[in-house]
Amino acid sequence: MPVPDVMFCAQQIHVPPELPNIMKQFTKAAIRTQPRDILQWSYGYFSALSKGEPLPVKDRVEMQVATQKNDTGLTPGLLKVLHKQLSKKETLSLQELQTKWKNLCLPVEQLHYLLRLDHFGDEVPWIKFFALGCSALCGSLMSSMKQACEILTEDPEGGAARIPYEAFAFLYSYLAGLDEEIPEAETESFLSALKEQVARKDYMVGVADFSGNRRD
Repeated sequence: MPVPDVMFCAQQIHVPPELPNIMKQFTKAAIRTQPRDILQWSYGYFSALSKGEPLPVKDRVEMQVATQKNDTGLTPGLLKVLHKQLSKKETLSLQELQTKWKNLCLPVEQLHYLLRLDHFGDEVPWIKFFALGCSALCGSLMSSMKQACEILTEDPEGGAARIPYEAFAFLYSYLAGLDEEIPEAETESFLSALKEQVARKDYMVGVADFSGNRRD
């Protein structure tokens, strides 16, 4: 079949005026996030963009996944991305969590491991899963709480990393309750003392308020 005798020129190709900026922002986001699978991540990026949802984009470039503790694939930056995407719902479907996890190119084995820690079913309370994510990153209870404060805080970067006492108490109690070596009475005593300590600070807990009471 002969090739159609058609000539194209730049004037015949319509380029949407917003396309250059979209591609510029996409490229910058990919560089900051450094996804393992650029195609899978791109699907998640443009899907979220089309729905007006928070994008699967890190605030800044992190160290390579292979250098993270335990080589889980999960990083503080990725957990913060998941929090931005999923925290608006107190409880989310397992399918939605799996989709967001997959779009960040995180290993499915890690997701299954975290879900088994509390025997989650088809519905997952986000704040509990978030707590387990902090624990997976840090190991010890106090280090996990420090990580949680740094992700949840509305303080400027490098500040006190404060969060409301009630939020801190819930996360601490939940993680401590999963550790058979921490007596319930010890948890209650620690939280009671901390509550008195931060009463003069509008019940806001910062990293410095508990960092001297590590239970590693």
